[in-house]
Amino acid sequence: MLFPRLFLLLGLASPLAAADFDLVVYGGTPAGLSSGIIAAREGASVVVIEPTNWIGGMVTGGLSRSDVGKEDTIGGFPREFFARAAAAKPDTPMWYAEPRVNLSTFQTMLQEAGVKVVTAQSLKSITQEGARITGLTTNDGTTYHGKEFIDATYEGDLMAAAKVSYIVGRESTAQYGEPLAGYHPMPIRPRTIEVMESDCPSIGGKGPSYIHGTPTSISGLDAQGKPIFGIFPDPKLSPGSADKLTQSYNFRICVTQRADILVPFPKPASYDPAKYELLLRLIQAFPGVRFGRLFHLGNVANGKYDLNAQGLFSTDYPGTNFDYPDGDAATRARIWQDHTDFIQGMLWFLGHDERVPQSLREQANSWGLCKDEFADNAHWPYALYVREGRRMIGEYVQVQKDLQTDIFKDDSVGMGSFLIDCHIVQRILAEDGTVRDEGSFQDTPALPYQIPYRSLTPKRTECENLLVPVCLSASHIAYCSLRMEPVYMALGHASGLAAVMAIKAKTPVQNIDVPALRKKLLEHKAVLELASLASMVRSAKLPGIVMSEQEAEQIGHWIGSAYGSPVDGSSIHDANTEKGTKSVIYRMKIPTAGKYEVRVSYASAPNRACNVPVIIEHTKGTQTVLVNQRKAPPIDKLFVSLGTFTFSADKPAVITISNKDTDGIVGADAVQLIMAN
Repeated sequence: MLFPRLFLLLGLASPLAAADFDLVVYGGTPAGLSSGIIAAREGASVVVIEPTNWIGGMVTGGLSRSDVGKEDTIGGFPREFFARAAAAKPDTPMWYAEPRVNLSTFQTMLQEAGVKVVTAQSLKSITQEGARITGLTTNDGTTYHGKEFIDATYEGDLMAAAKVSYIVGRESTAQYGEPLAGYHPMPIRPRTIEVMESDCPSIGGKGPSYIHGTPTSISGLDAQGKPIFGIFPDPKLSPGSADKLTQSYNFRICVTQRADILVPFPKPASYDPAKYELLLRLIQAFPGVRFGRLFHLGNVANGKYDLNAQGLFSTDYPGTNFDYPDGDAATRARIWQDHTDFIQGMLWFLGHDERVPQSLREQANSWGLCKDEFADNAHWPYALYVREGRRMIGEYVQVQKDLQTDIFKDDSVGMGSFLIDCHIVQRILAEDGTVRDEGSFQDTPALPYQIPYRSLTPKRTECENLLVPVCLSASHIAYCSLRMEPVYMALGHASGLAAVMAIKAKTPVQNIDVPALRKKLLEHKAVLELASLASMVRSAKLPGIVMSEQEAEQIGHWIGSAYGSPVDGSSIHDANTEKGTKSVIYRMKIPTAGKYEVRVSYASAPNRACNVPVIIEHTKGTQTVLVNQRKAPPIDKLFVSLGTFTFSADKPAVITISNKDTDGIVGADAVQLIMAN
């Protein structure tokens, strides 16, 4: 979809040959608007430049049921915005305002703050002096000079133009020691789950549950033995290998069953039913599957729902977005239009293809677009959901441990808490010709974690007057949790304040007074820490050598949990499934040879196994100790002792927790080694 030129500059009548501002924000996303409004409130002159016709990114462009994680981690500007949007119209839940209400709320806040906004103008070039950006020129030839710049785009276009280091794709497990990193083929996880009927009459029934993964064995080949549409050959990578692929994109669609505002789903001009063969096979594998099991329908307000992807085949369009992050305008427009046609075609297929059961066709046709949303775009959402574009490699790279174990940061300027959620990267053929989901997971929890200011700043040698609150410095795995709009907005809030501080101090953004920034954020009611975390047992504070389950190698599919009082706030369990195929291997470096007491922690419960094998590999051989996880550890201890063993310094101690032949749920938390006297 190519955007027609539209110029909107709040407070100005026509384009300028040149304009001077304290702060130039590129990207009218919620983070960009947050940073611009905050900086303007602090007295800065601000312009926000948005390459599309519409401001507000996903929050005004389709994603109306915001993912918030733990609500008590959200304060400052994002809480102010969502509270104002909810109050703008009766019967609107907090966080879940309609897209047009979110848009009008942003417009009001921008006008109140005096922020100038330019739309439909993309970045053409920049000028630099040393490590400083001095100007940004848009396609119409206007140059915007600024003292500070913020890249708030989903793609990271300004930072790329400034030659700031970045990455597209997935790191390997070895690069940052992240167990979830890299190429990640998913096994078939059979499930047929009975779902309670909700307040929405088309939600419910039997079918694949709201988790990613392949729910049953489905052939990915046509009659000639070739892959059907959307299925890719297995790249034959080792699990955990790096590549340049990103998780799938989609549109978050505002839908309704209200007859007074319902617009039927359109049929795209390029409609091709062959593109939905896998969807048809999924429907046939789950007779009676309902519309509300193929999609995630989140209730918003006033009879509207946010339709999102779930499961193996939905509005996600895996494998078609890989060229987008680094793509030029034509490439991105092609991908945008392809996603529009594919998703519209899917909804049309479900409502009209005679191979689809009549009941499912009737359910699909009972839904439609909303007449009072996106009226200037044929009621289709404005924003393609770019879940992951470029990611900066800045002063500090956040990785998996920063979300689960090393969660405290002295320079925290915001918090995240959403689970580590990655949508399908690609669908691949297994050796037997069946389909496998690759790259997805969404049942790995994150603790409420602090986000360091250093992750918003480029390396100081690369650029000293740029802040990046969206394509911030994080690994693929960390970004899978960070990538939530309230988090972006909180980081935009911090970036707006930091930019003003850098201007006033005439210093690089890397050198601002971060304690003063944190103080100012707290005055603005931002959330930088949670008192509830003070009582959490932290592995870094325990004696001896401690390794959490997140640092260990996990074999098979383990489920994350915060049940009990686990070390570092999380543990895992085997869900009492696939016995004999799952294990957790702790390889612990021994600094000094000698005898060590081996201890394990776990959450006890009546449904836990009483015969969990823990295998200890030591200098004298291997010993297996059975642990009764139905029995709680001693009250005055976190761990159960398995005995004393001798380890050498030239090889790691290896402790393995297995679920072989166990008679209940097997849990795994931390392992501790205490040197014996």
